[in-house]
Amino acid sequence: MRWLIKFLATGFYTGYTPIAPGTAGSLIGVIIYLGMHRLPWLPYLLILIALAFFGIWISNKATIYFFKEKDSKKIVIDEIIGFLIAMFLIPFTFKFILVAFIVFRVIDILKPFPLRRLEKLPGGWGVMCDDFLAGVYANLIIQAIRLWG
Repeated sequence: MRWLIKFLATGFYTGYTPIAPGTAGSLIGVIIYLGMHRLPWLPYLLILIALAFFGIWISNKATIYFFKEKDSKKIVIDEIIGFLIAMFLIPFTFKFILVAFIVFRVIDILKPFPLRRLEKLPGGWGVMCDDFLAGVYANLIIQAIRLWG
């Protein structure tokens, strides 16, 4: 069971990428999105909610069992789910996928208010919540681009 926790928390081991593991994890998010984009909005949202709670649990377990540090760079399930949040209710086009990927990564790296504070939450909550909000910020920016672009 522990190997499965490590496998999923690290985004199928992409978290072990020596350079930019968060970006590698976000690319896994793109691949998963390609399989989810045809879902109607309600099942997509329900899957996001389930993945959010699963991500909190699994990142907490991975921290306890393997990484022993707060928000290890090897845990990338947060980036995967954050990207899926960024794409919620966004039309499926490669342009929007690329824009969402870039905007999400920039927000996740820069951590505008209050993302850095969310990292201080305990356990898996601290690992996941900053990326949840980064996904929401990216989504709002893309929605604005859609409306005014």
